[in-house]
Amino acid sequence: MKAKDKTVISVSATIQVPVETAWQLWTDPKHIVRWNNASDDWHTPEAEIDLRVGGKFSSRMEAKDGSMGFDFEGIFDEVIPNQRLTYTMDDNRKVEINFCGQGQHTKIEETFEAETTNPNEMQREGWQAILNNFKKYAESADKLKKLHFEITINATAQQVYQTMIDEKHYREWTAIFNPTSHFRGSWNKGEKILFIGEDEKGNAGGMVARIKENIPNEFISIEHLGLLQNNQEITSGPEVEGWAGALENYTFTETSGKTVLAIDADANKDFETYFSETWPKALKKLKEICEH
Repeated sequence: MKAKDKTVISVSATIQVPVETAWQLWTDPKHIVRWNNASDDWHTPEAEIDLRVGGKFSSRMEAKDGSMGFDFEGIFDEVIPNQRLTYTMDDNRKVEINFCGQGQHTKIEETFEAETTNPNEMQREGWQAILNNFKKYAESADKLKKLHFEITINATAQQVYQTMIDEKHYREWTAIFNPTSHFRGSWNKGEKILFIGEDEKGNAGGMVARIKENIPNEFISIEHLGLLQNNQEITSGPEVEGWAGALENYTFTETSGKTVLAIDADANKDFETYFSETWPKALKKLKEICEH
């Protein structure tokens, strides 16, 4: 089919969630960054969206090894909540997305004008892969539980921030989770970091993550990418479902020389009870270190 001399391609998927849930997960930046990739070696570290007619959106798509990346941008032409989105990309190609609610599931159909650089079938496969990834994310989103913890520490935000991520002190306060707990990597924004601990047999395991944001003395956001098992990084497959994409956010708020440290963390529901018991103990230990 031709439209203004441009080939039009369609992809679709049926998602096992209500249309209101599908719409929210599709249009909220904090969710977009978790599903907007066609393969496991790519991700979207940043996304912005102004969800209104004339509003702009932008997603930064990058290879996880940092070898390449590009900005996917456009302007919304039509916004009908829970029904339809249309937009024009920065190269003037048109896209239409329809959401058809069918009780507890939703059919999403995307129609887009093809570009001329890559084969049409390659483009179809790429867009379908992203849509399939959204389906996988949407249908597993309820596996994560949002947890919140906070503590007031008699120290400045700078003291708390520096103590928390200091290699020596990190081992001390996270020993509550695992006596051998430590990290390997960088706390700089965009860098990969491994959170490691040994099991009873001395095998190293833990989490593979990246620092999504780091504003010194104010905010740190950690995005979990997968698991570390026997020193092997696993970032795809059934083992990481319920963990990949989970965020762990630290907010430092100082008032009159005291700092409220707030933790907002996504956790696999199977570990909800464990984290509810251990996080308060870990924060108490961090408080003791900072106030010593």
